[in-house]
Amino acid sequence: TKIDVRKLINSSILNSFQELISAINSTKNEVAFELLSMLRKIANGGPIPSIVDADTSVGRTLEAALGIDINSSKQPDYKGIELKSFRNSKTNRKNLFAQVPDWKLSKFKSSAEILSSFGYRRQEDFKLYCTVSAITRNSQGLKLRIDSDVKQLIENSDKPKVGDFVVWTLDKLHNRLKTKHKETFWVEAESTRMNDQKCFQYKLVEHTKKPITSQFDLLIEQGIITLDHLIKRNSKGKVVEKGPLFKIEPKGIELLFPPSEIYNLMS
Repeated sequence: TKIDVRKLINSSILNSFQELISAINSTKNEVAFELLSMLRKIANGGPIPSIVDADTSVGRTLEAALGIDINSSKQPDYKGIELKSFRNSKTNRKNLFAQVPDWKLSKFKSSAEILSSFGYRRQEDFKLYCTVSAITRNSQGLKLRIDSDVKQLIENSDKPKVGDFVVWTLDKLHNRLKTKHKETFWVEAESTRMNDQKCFQYKLVEHTKKPITSQFDLLIEQGIITLDHLIKRNSKGKVVEKGPLFKIEPKGIELLFPPSEIYNLMS
């Protein structure tokens, strides 16, 4: 309390306080530099054959190349840094995180109830694969809205007997966002084909930190952050839920996070 910290930081003469701040910053950035070096080595090795034929192949292929175990953990992927890989399309939404509703606060108590009310038949599966926005209702009659008074995100159906049917508390969503994306590498890849096999050339990284949680609510209201249901009941009667996934349009990244760093992996 007796030290003028601002004066010490801005001093043109090197002092022990500046050295301490520099050491802290260097330690914090050490993991990011390590991961960046690994990504550059992978990128400069050329296109990598996809390890699976699925929508998630771009991310799973990169994680395998980095030696990261593929799992459904809610924790960041690499020593506290979340990895999000995507194909270099300006229209593809990016995954933020998955989060089920607060069933205790919701009218519906399970994904199976949601599926039963809004699902449809596709070949052998009964499923609900759809995007839900706060701007317009989708073909299933579903729409999102934020109730700021009670700090909740609510999903609503236009069916009079259903109405509001699931709820997320904004505090829970904000905490998920802060935990998952405390520090994130958004890795852009170009999809190519070699010897009739899909391959990925990883080219660019956007490095973000500390999301602005108040922006999350605003971006939902603007339809820039949306929700995807990925529920199905297979031929054996088992209900599988891969979401709900909260996704963001590419233009929303710069609005959700403070100014980021861009790294070219091919240099």
